[in-house]
Amino acid sequence: MVDGVELRHLRYFLAVAEELHFGRAAARLHIAQPALTQQIQRLETLLGTRLFDRTSRTVALTAAGAVLRERATALLGHAERDLAEITRIGRGSQGTLHLGFVPSVLPLEPLRGVREFRDRFPLVQVELVEGFTSHLMAKLAAGSLDMAIVRDPDEQPGTVTVPLMTEPFVAVLPADHPQAGRDTITGAELADHPLVFFPSAAGALAYEKNLSPLLTSGRRPRIVQEATNWTILLYLVAAGLGVTVAPRSATFTAPASVRIIPLAGTDASTTIYTAHRADDTRPLVRNLLALLPNHPQR
Repeated sequence: MVDGVELRHLRYFLAVAEELHFGRAAARLHIAQPALTQQIQRLETLLGTRLFDRTSRTVALTAAGAVLRERATALLGHAERDLAEITRIGRGSQGTLHLGFVPSVLPLEPLRGVREFRDRFPLVQVELVEGFTSHLMAKLAAGSLDMAIVRDPDEQPGTVTVPLMTEPFVAVLPADHPQAGRDTITGAELADHPLVFFPSAAGALAYEKNLSPLLTSGRRPRIVQEATNWTILLYLVAAGLGVTVAPRSATFTAPASVRIIPLAGTDASTTIYTAHRADDTRPLVRNLLALLPNHPQR
């Protein structure tokens, strides 16, 4: 745009171009007619060309004015749309939000808040990234994630974690296991059985909390097979390769060939948290936090 030309100049010009009468255009714009005339003269000076042929009785567009009428309409339309987009981004109703999650939260309420968020803010693109708690927390710190829904995260400087829900651990045994018919079972009774489990790299705190029902026996269980998600682990149990201890929600999609048994003699539990950077106060993040079930902002 030519230096000095402002959007208001174009709005004033369009009013005169549409009315072809300075008095009516000034009334439409709610400004004095001399002020409008001055602004049109200023615009013509900035552009270095006449836009109107004026007589005492008529106002008509010049050839340059006719072209500007067409272009100014488009320019103002683009500016209005661009500024509206900037406003929506500033309010968190448009943009892209990168959200990490651990797969074991899929059957639970937290991710249902994402659907409500998408319904309420359809112009926000939500990019979902699944992974271990430790990996998601590292990505959050590095700035490649905006938020994460994680399980028992280790403390991380500069990151805020807020608990959403807590649930117990349960034992998972093959259906043909000698103790599969029990109503409850203790971690000590499982400690000597081969265990299938996720790797410690998934998160130190989550790993130890998940093992804690077995560790109360004073014996460290023998892990015979590791897997990267609970679906694989449950099918390894079903195949008879070992037993495991899992968050209750992780067993909601377990195959029929395993038995889920409540654990006795332990108060061990696992907690799901939201995590975001402490210095990230963008409305985009706050809007999603406010829609997550049980979140303090809700």
